[in-house]
Amino acid sequence: MVGGPAGDSGPLPERRCPVKIRVERDVLAEAVAWTARSLPVRPPVPVLAGLLLEVDGHDLTLSSFDYEVSAQVGVEVTAVEDGRVLVSGRLLAEITRSLPAQPVDLATDGSRMVVTCGSARFTLPTLPVDDYPTLPDMPASSGVVGSDAFAAAVAQVAVAAGRDDTLPVLTGVRFEIDDDTLTLAATDRYRLALRELKWQPDTGGQTATALVPARTLADTAKSLTGGAEVTIALATGGTGEGMIGFSGGGRRTTTRLLEGEFPKIRSLFPAQYASTAEVPTGAFVEAIKRVSLVAPRNSSVRLSFGAGAVVLEAGGGEDAQASETLDCAFEGEEFTIGFNPSYLLDGLGAIDSDTARLGFTTPTKPAVITGKSGGDYSYLIMPVRLSA
Repeated sequence: MVGGPAGDSGPLPERRCPVKIRVERDVLAEAVAWTARSLPVRPPVPVLAGLLLEVDGHDLTLSSFDYEVSAQVGVEVTAVEDGRVLVSGRLLAEITRSLPAQPVDLATDGSRMVVTCGSARFTLPTLPVDDYPTLPDMPASSGVVGSDAFAAAVAQVAVAAGRDDTLPVLTGVRFEIDDDTLTLAATDRYRLALRELKWQPDTGGQTATALVPARTLADTAKSLTGGAEVTIALATGGTGEGMIGFSGGGRRTTTRLLEGEFPKIRSLFPAQYASTAEVPTGAFVEAIKRVSLVAPRNSSVRLSFGAGAVVLEAGGGEDAQASETLDCAFEGEEFTIGFNPSYLLDGLGAIDSDTARLGFTTPTKPAVITGKSGGDYSYLIMPVRLSA
């Protein structure tokens, strides 16, 4: 296959591409979908919208890279010739997802790649593979953590990350490594999530911090549960500095770290509480959802705590109103506090406990939500100022 038209200096060197490979449809569709998930919607250059397919023996490696996030996965195939080809990643993902449950043949035909599955046949234009950037190397391994535990911890924390790209520091999840303890934290200024979990560092006594883009981290952690463990590779100096990598289950991804100083959050958690409440999590969640149906946008759900019960209210004045009473175990003086219902539901959905424990200092200061036994997860939420 010729890389471009011949000029005065003669033809360009031949670009080798896979002539023909065969792979199971589900295997291919899953690999393509995972690799293409981080492709940019509006790439600065066309080749960054491409998915790179490289064949070496019976191994097919699929790669994507946009200079910020890289993803790579390997699958076993039946191959005729080693080589590489670059095609539109999103289009290939849509095609492979729609194919019938039969083996898939991929073959190059000049400047195009042909996808055949049963009686379905697609012809895709290829992109200039020689213009595709080289993927970054994985940093050296820092340690491993159970994949399910890691995915659960990231999900609990990422709900509190900011989504305002004008404040990039708040769109990240802070990693803190302290020997065998890994702490994850995120905040958008209105709520804060903190989770500690144990992991297995490669060397004892490690200490490091990193700020990882929350969206990339959440997507990556959820997709690496196919293996028992996730390897975390954090570059702390030299080659790859400013980058973190994750691998597991035959998949690997890297992402650039965010720059900036993360807020000092630990001092925000009260040392003690003036009052506490314990409420059945499921019933509390359903009651909040019902009552908040009448809450205008950006308004609050009011919680009035007293002996043995909490009253939930929303709306008022000339607008629709709603109230509901739940049994709860409460200690302290009676008071009323208001919260953004969406933020409150995010915290309750993350605690993974049948009973939600809420700790309060005053109605105007943050409350802390944990499971009944406290545990290694805390969700701090700012109250909403209530009108008289």
